[in-house]
Amino acid sequence: MIELENEEILWKDRKHWMWFPFSFTRYSVTKEHLNLDVGFFKTTYDETLLYRIVDVRLVRTFWQKLFGTGTVQVFSRVDTQKVIELKNIKKPKQVKKLISQLVEQVRNDKKVVGKEFYGMMGGGMPMQDLDGDGMPDMPDFDGDGDPDDGPMH
Repeated sequence: MIELENEEILWKDRKHWMWFPFSFTRYSVTKEHLNLDVGFFKTTYDETLLYRIVDVRLVRTFWQKLFGTGTVQVFSRVDTQKVIELKNIKKPKQVKKLISQLVEQVRNDKKVVGKEFYGMMGGGMPMQDLDGDGMPDMPDFDGDGDPDDGPMH
């Protein structure tokens, strides 16, 4: 794994088989990135900016509980991989909490709010908040001043 300058790795682990880390899948988290390195002969390096993460979930099967592992699912607003799974990692509850805290911290530092994630209509057209209530307004398709009725009827 290549470490970027000035980026301290706050957590790293490998995908485990039972409780053994026999895998060519490596995960790491820095203050601003979630990194995945997958593969041996052909390696894929994926990096997700933490501020683009919208939700984090912990899933633990019976066998994962038995072997002290779990899967943290990260939901993001990226086009390549909307659900990133950190499979069979040690201390999954702590990792989930760490990622959630870092996401909130980086969003506050960068002043990123929910409009960047939810202010898009189908097709990528940005919606505007014209009345300043914090919620995107529906467009007035037919120009009659009533945004709720949709196209001409």
